[in-house]
Amino acid sequence: MPKITFIEFNGTEHVVEGEVGQTLMEVAVKHSIPGIEAECGGACACATCHVYVDEAWLEKTGTPKDTEEDMLDFAFDVRDNSRLSCQIKVTEELDGLVVRLPEKQY
Repeated sequence: MPKITFIEFNGTEHVVEGEVGQTLMEVAVKHSIPGIEAECGGACACATCHVYVDEAWLEKTGTPKDTEEDMLDFAFDVRDNSRLSCQIKVTEELDGLVVRLPEKQY
């Protein structure tokens, strides 16, 4: 199972295993990662699963679709590497993925 590192705003790291086919949001919720609210349950209807993808992983995680881009408008402190974790599927190629969490979620 691919290992994923979630880094909280304060620097606390959580290294967890995700199942191929899950979304990053589902992995975070399953492992009770602080800072991932996931209020819409993964429907891409809120921005409470916002993460910053580590620069080295941007190509492997792909680019946001229009719906995701629209929802990111509601996120806190959006950056070039911002993504909604509900829109990133776990694959074997994402083993070692590092994402950081914003200071807060809206």
